[in-house]
Amino acid sequence: MSKHAHSFGKPLLSVALITAMLLLIPLVAMQVTTGVSWTVWDFVVAAALLFGAGSSMVIVFKRVSSRFYRRLFIALIALALAAVWVELAVGIFH
Repeated sequence: MSKHAHSFGKPLLSVALITAMLLLIPLVAMQVTTGVSWTVWDFVVAAALLFGAGSSMVIVFKRVSSRFYRRLFIALIALALAAVWVELAVGIFH
């Protein structure tokens, strides 16, 4: 493993753990209310979206040195995540 590849290991592990913790919210909600009804597919898609956005943010933090562009790219990633999440949840863009 190269030194550069190793530098992404711990941050990506953190992203994976945060993704898992966030997915516990709907999992627990499904146990206490009928208002939340996710399928396995919903969890898979949500995990991919959250991990993808988080790992993209890690790459931005590692590769972009300008504070302005770092903030811009992080905001764009968050906006894209929100747009896809809302579209999948309620189909707002149809």
